[in-house]
Amino acid sequence: MLGLGKIAKKIFGTANDRYLAKLQPKIDAINALENEYEKLSDDDLKGKTQEFRSRLENGESLDNLLVEAFATVREASKRTLGLRHYDVQLVGGMVLNDSSIAEMKTGEGKTLVATLAVYLNALPGNGVHVVTVNDYLAQRDAEWMSAVYGFLGMTTGVVVPGVGDEERRASYAADITYGTNNEFGFDYLRDNMKFHREEMVQRPFAYAIVDEVDSILVDEARTPLIISGPTEDKSELYVTIDEVISGLEEGDYEKDEKGRSVSLTEEGTEKVEGLLRDRDLLKSDDLYDYENTAIVHHVDQALRARTMFERDTDYIVQGGKVVIIDEFTGRMMDGRRYSGGLHQALEAKENVQIQPENQTLASITFQNYFRMYPKLAGMTGTAATEAEEFAEIYGLGVIEIPTNIPVARIDEHDEFYRTADEKYEAILKDIEEAQAKGQPVLVGTVSIDKSEILSAFLKKRKVKHQVLNARYHEQEASIVAQAGRAGAVTIATNMAGRGTDIKLGGNAEMLIEEKTLGITDEKQIADITAKINAEVEAEKEKVLAAGGLYVMATERHESRRIDNQLRGRSGRQGDPGRSKFFLSLQDDLMRIFGPERMDSMLVRLGIEEGEAIIHPWINKAIEKAQQKVEARNYDIRKNVVKYDDVMNDQRRVVYDQRRDIMDADEVGETIKDMRLDVIHNLVETRIPPKSYADQWDMDGLNDDLTRITGLEIPVTDWAKEEGVDDAVIIERLEKTLDEHMESKSEKYGAGFWNHVEKSLLLQVVDQEWKDHLANLDHLRQGVGLRAYGQRDPLNEYKTEAFSLFESMLYHTRESVTQLLSNAELAPQVDPAQLMPESPSIFEEQHLDPITGENEMSGGVSPNDPSTWGDVPRNAPCPCGSGKKFKHCHGDMANSQAPSLQRSASGNRPVQNPFGDVGRNDPCPCGSGKKYKHCHGAL
Repeated sequence: MLGLGKIAKKIFGTANDRYLAKLQPKIDAINALENEYEKLSDDDLKGKTQEFRSRLENGESLDNLLVEAFATVREASKRTLGLRHYDVQLVGGMVLNDSSIAEMKTGEGKTLVATLAVYLNALPGNGVHVVTVNDYLAQRDAEWMSAVYGFLGMTTGVVVPGVGDEERRASYAADITYGTNNEFGFDYLRDNMKFHREEMVQRPFAYAIVDEVDSILVDEARTPLIISGPTEDKSELYVTIDEVISGLEEGDYEKDEKGRSVSLTEEGTEKVEGLLRDRDLLKSDDLYDYENTAIVHHVDQALRARTMFERDTDYIVQGGKVVIIDEFTGRMMDGRRYSGGLHQALEAKENVQIQPENQTLASITFQNYFRMYPKLAGMTGTAATEAEEFAEIYGLGVIEIPTNIPVARIDEHDEFYRTADEKYEAILKDIEEAQAKGQPVLVGTVSIDKSEILSAFLKKRKVKHQVLNARYHEQEASIVAQAGRAGAVTIATNMAGRGTDIKLGGNAEMLIEEKTLGITDEKQIADITAKINAEVEAEKEKVLAAGGLYVMATERHESRRIDNQLRGRSGRQGDPGRSKFFLSLQDDLMRIFGPERMDSMLVRLGIEEGEAIIHPWINKAIEKAQQKVEARNYDIRKNVVKYDDVMNDQRRVVYDQRRDIMDADEVGETIKDMRLDVIHNLVETRIPPKSYADQWDMDGLNDDLTRITGLEIPVTDWAKEEGVDDAVIIERLEKTLDEHMESKSEKYGAGFWNHVEKSLLLQVVDQEWKDHLANLDHLRQGVGLRAYGQRDPLNEYKTEAFSLFESMLYHTRESVTQLLSNAELAPQVDPAQLMPESPSIFEEQHLDPITGENEMSGGVSPNDPSTWGDVPRNAPCPCGSGKKFKHCHGDMANSQAPSLQRSASGNRPVQNPFGDVGRNDPCPCGSGKKYKHCHGAL
């Protein structure tokens, strides 16, 4: 019998159905305008933008313009790209405009969908941000869609690593800006480390559309963005601690794979204490004494590195460096590092050069970054499973949009085997059968080592195939693009966010680009194009006859969304396709999270070797295991937000204060208020309210004033005068210090002194904030232990973080007062030199404070040309010299010159990397030029 809820759904439809039905009148209205807009000349169509903007200025709302704006974009797209928006794409555009998430299947044209909402929301001129998962997609989509925007009179910008501030500022000033979540977030943090307002690159936030919204706002939201700077080198300590930990046996520690944690047993602790004592590293007998806090931290990280992190799964060693593997995409994250000493522990474990630890200078979570946008929307192929999280954290609803053509893919039941060997045997058999009939196969794995195990099996059987994982990411786009060719076998580590469609028969555009590279003859290009198009079309027919793309997975991922993303690679735009998951009891997901008695249950069922099980009970067990992991990850993300919300309030105060200082013509009044607050605090501390004169600590007050002001102030004499109380002393101190500061202003000149005040104030605010972040890091790491004392760690954190913040604010006021009161400057100093240069490129990290794992931004290091990627010849050189790349390292690359190291100040390259060379001698780089005309000039 049907329940009431099911009966209601049958009669009225789901909430999703009702929402879509409400949009139908607008779709009809847009379609009704199509004939009229087709008749408009190009100039008339372009003129629509100015017309809409004028109507907005006259009070019309964006919603009133939606139908006409969407009809305009559709017509512009037809004329510039030859692409016409389908009705379901119009629905997607409306969902995006409605600050919701559009769930659209792979191949439904989300890139084109975004143009509708982007154009409409760019009309007010406040800027629209389109956020993508990688730089390739940001550049591709910006270049591709700018044809539509440019036709309609709008500008498009793109922000990617290696681009200078001037170009970034221009990109953010454009009507539409494409970029990755990391670039947008790091630009926000970098802007709030600048010392001049005109150096900031971003405008106030208005509207953002997040592509692959589940990947960015869910998967990556576990890790905040962090900008950090190096601390002292402790390489020897890491090596020594690693030697200690490497001597432990399994009984010396306990692993919790579910919680990704490990701890020493009692026997292990005693053994470690003895080994540390032998190396003179313990400051007291007990490892867990307060004096040994730092050592305990390093021991914990070394233990995690040795027991919880596997080479070729969590990281690889390449070029003498430990390189992190992204757990969601399987890509190498070159340049990214774990924090808290974990990466250094891995480097010690792998016996490679150890890089110094970093200190946090600025940080923000993606949750708090994206919640700063007054209007936010997203699109993805898989969001429904995380609808609760999107609603609770971001206030975003999820709307499932039907496909333009019904999905023809056949999703088969999971095949379950007792052992991994049996599972691989079944996979190999299926691959061989599919390849024999010309059906392309995409095999999804969850880690590099699993993909290479499968690759080894295929090589043994002489099955031709391609491997796509972190080791071969350079060929990623071409491998993915041709994965739909007849008989192709492609092994991929996590397909989420690869950004290239798998077209049946192969990707003709990419093949043409490869074959015509360097050819200038137009007839030859036309012949090659025609030939390739014919070949691809013939191959497509063969693949269609074989059943389309066959997606198989070697195991279930922790997240159902990533499984669905892999599945969604097949059956795009109504193509036929097939998908199947192969599982075993030895898979990580089942081993860690599955029911404990499953193996004995299978034995009782009498399962023979090599026999597959297909049973609803098995599917339910797997789904429950995935839900356990998803629930755990959701709790981690919620926890991150709760803790970061505490810091976020403080961050906003500090960043707003910095902007006020930069915007102010002069900060004398602010400095004076700080000075008065310090005076009041000093007097209240030494002369308690309502106390008698014999209780006053005038010697202490005198010492405080001498330390802070550098002046000899006769406060002890004042206290002996008849009728003098704390109010009189405060008044006299204020007058004395005001006169002292006025004399400095007169001595140096009001304009010059204002520069001094502004510069020192900003520097002190930044230093205090940096120290405060370090204190919060330490507090956050230790506060969890208070749960053992029946106290809520979050409430404890809130209380203490507030106290630390108040203390930071007072210390800022005291430091500014002390520095300015004691400042003596040479009269020939240029006022412009007083303001420090804005920070150059720091190390950018993507850190997980709950588990201690990090993913750093794939930022560009000025010292390491290998991180620069393909730099355009006319772009600023990433080394920071200020020259164009072609006149700096680009020219040096052509002459095979070695890369220059950056100077300690970070302002320009070191002048001479070759030692003492005479200016008229031949340059040691081998260019044939004199040194003064080659590296000497640099």
